Amino acid sequence: MFHALVHYHEVALKGRNRGFFEQRMVRHLRSALKNLKAIQVEALPGRIRVSFPEERSWECIHDTLSRTFGVTNFSFARSAPISYVSSDLTKLKEAIRRNIPSNAFTTFRVLTKRAEKRFPKTSMDIDREIGADICEHTGKRVNLSKPDLTIYIEILKHDAYYAFNKEPGPGGLPVGTGGTVLCLMSGGIDSPVAAYRMMKRGCRVVFVHFHGRPYLSRASEEKVRDLVTLLTSYQLSSTLYLVPFGEIQQHIVLGAPAPIRVVLYRRMMMRIAEELARQEEAWALVTGDSLGQVASQTPGNIQVVSEVTGLPILRPLIGMDKIEITEQAQAIQTFETSIEPDQDCCTLFVPPHPNTRARLSEIQHVEKGLDIAGMVRQGIEYVERANYAYPA
Repeated sequence: MFHALVHYHEVALKGRNRGFFEQRMVRHLRSALKNLKAIQVEALPGRIRVSFPEERSWECIHDTLSRTFGVTNFSFARSAPISYVSSDLTKLKEAIRRNIPSNAFTTFRVLTKRAEKRFPKTSMDIDREIGADICEHTGKRVNLSKPDLTIYIEILKHDAYYAFNKEPGPGGLPVGTGGTVLCLMSGGIDSPVAAYRMMKRGCRVVFVHFHGRPYLSRASEEKVRDLVTLLTSYQLSSTLYLVPFGEIQQHIVLGAPAPIRVVLYRRMMMRIAEELARQEEAWALVTGDSLGQVASQTPGNIQVVSEVTGLPILRPLIGMDKIEITEQAQAIQTFETSIEPDQDCCTLFVPPHPNTRARLSEIQHVEKGLDIAGMVRQGIEYVERANYAYPA
């Protein structure tokens, strides 16, 4: 059997709740890898082990682990039996010599961790013994500070595991441990990054997109569908609500002064999103707002928009600039989709000079002349729901 040894950091700090977080990661990995044959996923002391019979499965497992929140790092490992009675490392030495990439390095070091502290030899004893054996059989030199190759050894109850690399994971907390939130998705660069950052904090994200049909094409919807498909690879299942917003915007245009329409649009979106969030038992709304980026994201307008809902509004990008957000979008591979041209409802009926300091009293006065309840019902009544799963 081959193995992936999965390590975590933040999960290890959860005290008595640690087992709950570990099992969430185990369940997530079992679901994500369900299409591979004979995969075994189990929690071991201080780590999770994924065992698989075919080396060719590693590519898929590598991709999955690199997208699994809670994973700090992971490695492709092999195992060798060890003996408590004699503390003999002969089989471990033979296995390492058999598989070490001898032509790929000139210097090396050995790093051992003992999950099983009852093993008679210390980690340093094992480092020295394995290192001496490699020097003798390969002629390579030890370099403890900047080696070409690091050999990682982990001592568990009946077996020793060894690996020649460690890959970074995304960190964070397992999806589902932070409850459910509903994210407003525009199809731009920001909102997918906001959703990703909430997933990383353990939240399961439900998505809602407000589109401009019948006045605009389906371009923004198709972009959002593609973005949700990509983000679903991090949380394995997703729900997307598609709300027709064009006619609602037209009602607002007919009954409100141009400078404050953007704020009125946002408040209507929040009202409809809140209704959908309560249906999904979501505890918060999420937006891609970045302070000062556009007219609706000034301090005053953010305050006026937030007033309309009783749910918390989370803004994970609020202190980030566009360069930082773009870099993260590129890292999670949503950027190329986000920059595809589209027709977004946010650009429909937008005045040339929107108000950046809307007054709540003025907004509430104008809203008295609008059929707010009717527009919310209209949005909910004609909403479309789409479900996504990964792997399909």
